[in-house]
Amino acid sequence: MSCIRILGIDPGLRVTGFGVIEQHGSQLLYVASGCIKSNDKQSLPERIATLFAGISEVIATYRPDQASVEKVFVNVNPQSTLLLGQARGAAISALVHGGLPVAEYTALQVKQAVVGHGKAAKEQVQHMVVRLLGLAGAPAADAADALACAICHAHGGQGLGALATAGYRVRGGRLIG
Repeated sequence: MSCIRILGIDPGLRVTGFGVIEQHGSQLLYVASGCIKSNDKQSLPERIATLFAGISEVIATYRPDQASVEKVFVNVNPQSTLLLGQARGAAISALVHGGLPVAEYTALQVKQAVVGHGKAAKEQVQHMVVRLLGLAGAPAADAADALACAICHAHGGQGLGALATAGYRVRGGRLIG
């Protein structure tokens, strides 16, 4: 049975969550998770450098085989969307620089894969991450989102248990036939 180590990233300029899991067939095992934090007092280039260095350190420490990143959604505030996009760019650059193949998933895909519907609240995602990985307690919200992204990738981005979604549509955050 082959083992694949997956690094999930939940990008943010202030806090970037990371989560590392191993996939052994259909079994998922928790390896590590945490947050990379930048200082609000740093300039934007310094904050991006902090994220790049932090993700590079995570790659060097845990040696993942693959990576997954949550896609940016368009925010009400265009400035926030631009800043989030820059943080995401730093994360993707670090992953590619580390030699990892990178998959991207929307928040809807991640929630669908972990909770079963795309309109799940953050607390529901945290709860399911704890259950799916058999954790003793809930990780920080950003780390839980990163672990959820890794779980989504392990499931092929196709929902709980890698359910086939061909021929289905999404309505109200749920797959319908």
